[in-house]
Amino acid sequence: MRAFLLLSFLVCSAWSFAQSDAAAVWQDLAKVSYEKKYDELLGFKVDVPVFAKDIQAMEGEMIEISGYIVPVEGYKSHKEFVFSAFPYNMCFFCGGAGPETVMEVTANEPVKYSTERITLRGKLKLNNENINQLMYILEDAEQVTK
Repeated sequence: MRAFLLLSFLVCSAWSFAQSDAAAVWQDLAKVSYEKKYDELLGFKVDVPVFAKDIQAMEGEMIEISGYIVPVEGYKSHKEFVFSAFPYNMCFFCGGAGPETVMEVTANEPVKYSTERITLRGKLKLNNENINQLMYILEDAEQVTK
């Protein structure tokens, strides 16, 4: 019986650690600053992200991240969407958070919309050049939890 309880505790602890680890990725992604650069197309200076070394080291790596699907205008499909560290009423698009708290997602398989927190796994891409895209992009994503 003790062995069963110990095993149950270890499994639950590992699951809890994985969940909190996926949520903590947003804290790492918050290590970004901005610099003003002149944009030829727009004709004025724009804020361009400057990624900390921690973030640069994550580029191209498979990450797990926990958050919320954001229903935005132009939502193309269940394979392309915006993902946020916060629920819709607190996210970047509602003025409740910064641009470092959202990312574009391209999933391999459709991800059903939910208002609940989910975890995704995918390859992180950093964007500091295309102002028509978010600064974080998660490619080849798949849903880990429902």
